[in-house]
Amino acid sequence: MSDTPARRAVHARRAVSFFFVALGTVSGAWAARIPAVKHALDLGNGELGYALLAITTGLVAGMRFAGRLTDRLGSSRVVAPAAVATSLAVVPAGYAPTLGVLILTLFLYGVVNASLDVSMNAHAVEVERAYGRPLMSSFHGMYSVGGLIGAGIGGLFAWFGLGAGITLAATGIPIALISLRARRHLLPRTTTATKNPRAATARARWSGWIVLIGVVAFAGLVGEGAAVDWTAVYLFEDLHASQGVAALGFAVFSTAMTAGRFAGDHLALRLGPVRLVRYSGLIAAAGLGTALLIGRAPVAIAGFALFGLGLATIVPQVFSAAGNRDPARSGEAIAQVATVGYAGLVAGPAIIGGAAELVGLPAALGVPALLAAFMAATAGALRPPRRPLAPPP
Repeated sequence: MSDTPARRAVHARRAVSFFFVALGTVSGAWAARIPAVKHALDLGNGELGYALLAITTGLVAGMRFAGRLTDRLGSSRVVAPAAVATSLAVVPAGYAPTLGVLILTLFLYGVVNASLDVSMNAHAVEVERAYGRPLMSSFHGMYSVGGLIGAGIGGLFAWFGLGAGITLAATGIPIALISLRARRHLLPRTTTATKNPRAATARARWSGWIVLIGVVAFAGLVGEGAAVDWTAVYLFEDLHASQGVAALGFAVFSTAMTAGRFAGDHLALRLGPVRLVRYSGLIAAAGLGTALLIGRAPVAIAGFALFGLGLATIVPQVFSAAGNRDPARSGEAIAQVATVGYAGLVAGPAIIGGAAELVGLPAALGVPALLAAFMAATAGALRPPRRPLAPPP
């Protein structure tokens, strides 16, 4: 690349990294203040569950148009407005006076969240092509960093006794302002989309390949959801660890996943996406399987670390594969894969919970271990097309 395109690519990489951090920060701040919203509205667990389901419902609904919007306008034109909308749309949830208003607010937050999710992943694919090497895993790592930042902000505001609305406003408004500035550093619309506008506006059909890699993402996100909701419960109730040790299980999983994502780009370049996903799936299956079979807290925590390392690179590789399959329809391909994949975040806890009622939690956690083995077995679906990543002319 000449100096000017090289600098443009570097600036675009930094801008996309910011947008991933931004979404993670908003999500983390919201998650940290959920108990405050629950208390303020005096919600039961079931009522809170309905409210949280509204986010996922809005996310899935938003995916229906987020992909086409991204392909029609170009990801560079969608990312920043979507980031502004997402960072501001969550603020009213902190001030919602009733459950109904909260559900409506969170649904709308999910809808605009989908546009940011799809467009920033689509632009991440464009930056990958500009660099000529994998970058998606580190972008997703930045999302994890943002989640930690958001959780820290939420915890700090809670410690000072400030309300959820103030927390979300103090988080979202600065992110919205920075997003407006960051958009100038994004890459211009790709030549592929410009030369073939009909391809960008025509609705992409669901293919068997899209469904398959969407199921791979689904399997990975079931594992992530299981780790979030059930690692501490397994350590505390089944292995009789203390509450402090039980909390350590998810912390180790999350740390290992974040580290794995930052190592993922180098590994993808060295191994290729197929071997990386195959090895990652085997590591995840072995880690969780060991945690369940040995049944001792230290071994289980080490197993959860391997589980996090194994899952770390799989979803980023799936998104990269979807976006690179057809550059003119990268937005819609990512949206389709995300629609299938994100269902795992919703279905995962319910699947594990229902199975735990029937066969016990240790056996139920065997489900994500088997799904990790499935991801390893189907890794060949991520084989890239014959044309390599290449910088635009």
